[in-house]
Amino acid sequence: MTSIVIPAHNEGRVIGRLLDALLADSPSSGTDIVVVCNGCTDDTARVAGARGDRVRVVEIPTPSKHTALRVGDEHARGFPRLYVDADVVIGAAGVRALTGALAADPDLLAAAPGRDIPPTGCAWPVRAYYRVWQRLPAVREGLFGRGVIAVTEEGHKRIAALPPLMADDLAASLAFGPGERRVVEAARVVVRPPRTWSDLIRRKVRAATSSAEFERFQAAREAGAGGAGAAPSARTGASDLRALLRADPELLPAVLVFAAAALAARRGARKAIRDQDFSTWLRDESSRQ
Repeated sequence: MTSIVIPAHNEGRVIGRLLDALLADSPSSGTDIVVVCNGCTDDTARVAGARGDRVRVVEIPTPSKHTALRVGDEHARGFPRLYVDADVVIGAAGVRALTGALAADPDLLAAAPGRDIPPTGCAWPVRAYYRVWQRLPAVREGLFGRGVIAVTEEGHKRIAALPPLMADDLAASLAFGPGERRVVEAARVVVRPPRTWSDLIRRKVRAATSSAEFERFQAAREAGAGGAGAAPSARTGASDLRALLRADPELLPAVLVFAAAALAARRGARKAIRDQDFSTWLRDESSRQ
């Protein structure tokens, strides 16, 4: 049986659209859905529970995604197992495409869907930013930034061993080698971007902070292993941007916007990194409207 674990913190406005998509065109006996409401002060549990007995709702008082994922594991019934953010939308067909890919290749331990980012209602700098971001090699090939990751039982052991990190999807992606992970384009997930520049920067500050925490974790792990081998990375470099411009010079205005956002995010993340504050979750609300 395929299990789907959905950690949800105050997602009452959006979780219904995800659950409706998962339940549509899905046999009643084929999918085990567990929603873990963590530290919710809104109606997330009520909205999820209203979808009927095919959705099991677990409530915990701690507002922690990592804790919610582990509690979800305790209640989930089978594999392959999907971890799905409450604010994205993936349908039953996408779930089948992911689980089918895992079943077809014994070397494959983790998979994620292709990503659709609808620009409707977004300010032009936000649209420009995502024109560049979606073209970056690490973004195209990595499992992060999609809000969905599917794993086999063996793949689950790999990610269950990771410590609590703000960049949990990045850590999960880099826990697998290129031959062990795959983006399955036949499966699609809708990831709604922030609508305003300020909300984009909030999201990017969080990403910069979480990346710094992840790099510290990697450095400590490499030091413990005697420093053997280079740690995998998904960081964007100037060479990546130059390559995009060589391929498409008309991207120059969008690349400048992307660079401005990256600089603003690094400045905004400095205090949190200096104070080692890797728990404050900067969430943009505009993408949840």
